[in-house]
Amino acid sequence: MTRTEASMDALRQSGDELADATVATLFERGEVGTFNTLMRYVSTAGAPLPDGLPEVAREYLEATRVPPSWVDWAEMEKARLFFVDNNVHISTALSFASMPACYVVPHVAKLLSATHGLKYPSKRMAETGQFTVYLMQPDAFEAGSRFIPAAQKVRLLHASIRHHLRRANRWDEAALGVPICQEDMIGGQMFFSMLVLDSLHRLGIHMSTDGAEAYYYAWRVVGAMLGVDQAAVPKTLEDARRFLDLYMVRHMGPSDEGTHLTRQLIDLYEEVVPGTFFDPIVSALIRYLIGDTCADWLAVPRTRWDTVVKAAPHLLGVLETIEDRSPLGAWALDRLGHLTTIFELSSLTRGRVMHYAIPETLKKDYGVSSGVPRTRRWTPPAPTVS
Repeated sequence: MTRTEASMDALRQSGDELADATVATLFERGEVGTFNTLMRYVSTAGAPLPDGLPEVAREYLEATRVPPSWVDWAEMEKARLFFVDNNVHISTALSFASMPACYVVPHVAKLLSATHGLKYPSKRMAETGQFTVYLMQPDAFEAGSRFIPAAQKVRLLHASIRHHLRRANRWDEAALGVPICQEDMIGGQMFFSMLVLDSLHRLGIHMSTDGAEAYYYAWRVVGAMLGVDQAAVPKTLEDARRFLDLYMVRHMGPSDEGTHLTRQLIDLYEEVVPGTFFDPIVSALIRYLIGDTCADWLAVPRTRWDTVVKAAPHLLGVLETIEDRSPLGAWALDRLGHLTTIFELSSLTRGRVMHYAIPETLKKDYGVSSGVPRTRRWTPPAPTVS
């Protein structure tokens, strides 16, 4: 698919018709509080919907309770195994590349500032981490799973943000398009898929082409369940590269909100790292993964660890070679990765389940290996915008 400025502009004019209509009705009827209260009891797929749930919400939940009919389940299983094999690296990429990439898009940083307190970035990180873990469970789309209810709630959360900003006339729609428009939703999908794969490659992680493609495919499924227009979504990694490059060139830049969010993100992870000696590695990882230009826009400090982090691919390459050649080594490293991811997530959530409630107001100050040999490794598509 050819990506042009005009085609990208067109994507800025639409949101999510189904979710937007549902949220608008809930607010019109004063039923948001009732919905949020009752939906705390709906956390697993297939569970009976509670009595008293607003009818419009019940209709929405029924309409979105199953994945798209086109899902290739063999490909989804490849994606799950890819995640098991690389979970700690994926968590690193999500935390230190994907989230800062969101912050380097000024209007997205402004939106994020409106939807969660600047003093509590752990909520956003916990929601993202928990959502990804839910997605990569073996039963993610079966009765009893937590992924589908989470996706349904996130979709309504996005619609509620659009509702608030438009109703309060606090968004320049003529200049910026619809809040959380289709272009931004696809851009977010690229941050959590294509940019993660780029980061893994930059870190020296051994990936098969099949594994990389399956991981990207899983996020296409996620996008469909979050109301993304599938006619506009890149179907291949090559097209994803073209979309991501054009999207970033169109929108990236410095902002006060991006700088503030990044500072809070760095502080959050420095608290997770024991002691203080290794604290600068957080900033160094962000700078290494997103590059100096974006890091400077976000005021990521330069540290003595910047040079040390550049050696990470060599160290990780040794560990990856051990994993490739030794089944026992692969098991041990996968287990260590799993435990590290669980520790990080538990630190962010503090043992809580994130409920993705519809906000009734916005902030006041808003202005295992896959079995596929990895000797023929995935190489990222080349940049398309100089």
